[in-house]
Amino acid sequence: MSQPPKAPSILELFPEETREAAALLKQAVPHMMRHDIPPNPMHYALWYAYSRGLEPDLNRRLDKIVKDFDSFPPESALKLFRDFIIRGEIEDARAGQQQVMDLVDDIEVDVSHSVTGSQHYQNSLTLGLAALQEPVTEDLPNVLSDLQQSTQEMQEQQEKFLYRLRAAQSEIQHLRSQLERAHIAATLDSLTNVFNRHAFTRLLEQALSTDQHGLALVMLDIDHFKQFNDQYGHPLGDRVLQHVGQLLRDLLPPRGVAARYGGEEFCVILRDCFDLHSAHAFAEQLRLKIQALRIKVRSTDKILDTVTASFGLALANNSDTFESLLTRADDALYQAKRNGRNQIHPATPETALSA
Repeated sequence: MSQPPKAPSILELFPEETREAAALLKQAVPHMMRHDIPPNPMHYALWYAYSRGLEPDLNRRLDKIVKDFDSFPPESALKLFRDFIIRGEIEDARAGQQQVMDLVDDIEVDVSHSVTGSQHYQNSLTLGLAALQEPVTEDLPNVLSDLQQSTQEMQEQQEKFLYRLRAAQSEIQHLRSQLERAHIAATLDSLTNVFNRHAFTRLLEQALSTDQHGLALVMLDIDHFKQFNDQYGHPLGDRVLQHVGQLLRDLLPPRGVAARYGGEEFCVILRDCFDLHSAHAFAEQLRLKIQALRIKVRSTDKILDTVTASFGLALANNSDTFESLLTRADDALYQAKRNGRNQIHPATPETALSA
């Protein structure tokens, strides 16, 4: 079966070298600041593509949105992201679905032929057995010849069916891999390999709608992250984010979910967490691991020993919505920032659980 043309991957869509990418990002950020667009990966990707200028339709639609709205509607950003940034992955998934349908149709035809051949073979076998029980007649050679021919046809049909079945199994495995790649591209943050903001939103809303008991939200923000980028450049800032993403994946408890919420901010959904002390224990372990990071500046061989993060905790209650739980955790995070950073603050009037 012929394969459909392969859609370009995310890396193929953005093939720029580091310096060129940095220059494009410097063009994109002022656009975002000018229109008060929140700094998150989805918005960065859209305005990065805008700065490249290779998608005139995307540029026209972005210009129209910022002209017509005082803010940048999330639903518009998501639609543009799907239409222009990850459209290849979506098209891969659709093409995969169509290929599966075609495979099923082909196998159905082969099964139909095999059933027909089996019936013909059964009839020939019945006639042959009946002929052997009767006195030898002139018609016996013809009956045996028909039986031999039916046996050969049956064998050929079975071999053909098995060949097509093996080919279908191989094709299905290939399609499964394509669909898995498309799913990963649509749900994971490509830099840190934790969930992206869109996937986090869906997962938290789902968790709140099923069972809020034992649900906690941890928000963390890397301290003074802008200074890292300004002093050492975005590549080093990206490495800091990658290390934090790795720590989150390593320390995540069962049923936990980690996501990059935007820029240097991460969120963790904890299940089976029935009090703030349990959430604090997880956050404290992560805080210490981040504080222990030692990242080398490649241009100078200097070792950074100042990477820290601030944390906000919120335990879900029966009245919480997505917005209210997120707001309480975010307020606690900013209280930790105001109190001096590198500490953990719960979403309660109590004093901070600090380092």
